[in-house]
Amino acid sequence: MKAWWHLKAICGYWVARRLFAWRWLVAQPRAWAWMQGQYARMAALGHVEAQSFYGHLLLFRGQGFGMRGEALRLLRAAGEAGDAKAAYQVGRQLLAGDVQEAADAAQAAHWWALAAQAGHALAAHQLAELYRCGQGNLSADTQAAERWQQRANELGL
Repeated sequence: MKAWWHLKAICGYWVARRLFAWRWLVAQPRAWAWMQGQYARMAALGHVEAQSFYGHLLLFRGQGFGMRGEALRLLRAAGEAGDAKAAYQVGRQLLAGDVQEAADAAQAAHWWALAAQAGHALAAHQLAELYRCGQGNLSADTQAAERWQQRANELGL
């Protein structure tokens, strides 16, 4: 029976991702609620791509204070699992800070390093800039800046 529910979640997620491209459907409240349910279910099952997608969706389209926290939780989980885009976004959010948390450059550097190691060229470049100038609780380090800039160049930036 468990396999049936897992298959249903996979199929629902697949359909919802295809329907996401239809703007007129996304604008319909009932359809949007169903689609978000599919994304949430697949993310809850630990699917890395779904965690990244739904985390980005909540971060940029979610409403309320709880949505940002849930978005960062999902993005962290996806980033730890190797999703470069999710790790990059966590670093951006940590560097910017918000009302509830102060900016943390050292944590941003950690997440950008994960993203750069996973192949995210912009993360490597941003990390090089962060080390070049230093910011907040992260002091400048020219050797690290050069190393990350070289990585960004290797990745095609």
